Amino acid sequence: MEKNVSLDLMEFVETQILPRYVAFDKGHNLSHVNSVINSSLLLARKLGADINMSYVVAAYHDLGLEGPRAIHHLTSGKILNADVRLRRWFSPEQIRLMKEAVEDHRASASHVPRSIYGKIVAEADRDLTPDTVFRRTIQFGLSHYPDKNKEEHWQRFEEHMENKYSTNGYIRLWLPDSPNADNLKIIREIIADKDVLRHYFLQLYAEEVLVE
Repeated sequence: MEKNVSLDLMEFVETQILPRYVAFDKGHNLSHVNSVINSSLLLARKLGADINMSYVVAAYHDLGLEGPRAIHHLTSGKILNADVRLRRWFSPEQIRLMKEAVEDHRASASHVPRSIYGKIVAEADRDLTPDTVFRRTIQFGLSHYPDKNKEEHWQRFEEHMENKYSTNGYIRLWLPDSPNADNLKIIREIIADKDVLRHYFLQLYAEEVLVE
């Protein structure tokens, strides 16, 4: 297994794929995809997975946001599968595995990812540092619901935290030894205390509105 991404593959991705993320919201922009790539490569090296495949899966995982968000994981898989340029580096079987991994990355997926590549990108996509989770949720709300006032954003924020990250939430971690497990525990403790959660919201909301 190569320990570094093929240089010509990296050049292709950095010039032809990653610039497409510039048009996405703050929670899914170029900074986000680069973070997912870096985390994916670290996990791939640790787990002995193919570096080039892990790199491509991470690079393509959110391209489907060019269309409807609800099916972006499926659209991203289709985009990867249809990109004939990838045949220069990968076999049809590898492309199939990467397509499935992209499809399996979404946090709301109820099934276990079908391969190690799906587990890697799903884990890398979940940067569960509390500040990051809270800030991205606020950024998404401000970007997609600009007419909401502060209290309406708080209601949306609180509901999202409960539905996704609480002990009853739908998020699943597929690599239990990753740092995300400890961070998720911290997030759940904060969610359980509404006063503390409100404090985080007000502080980060004020910062994001000021940036806007």
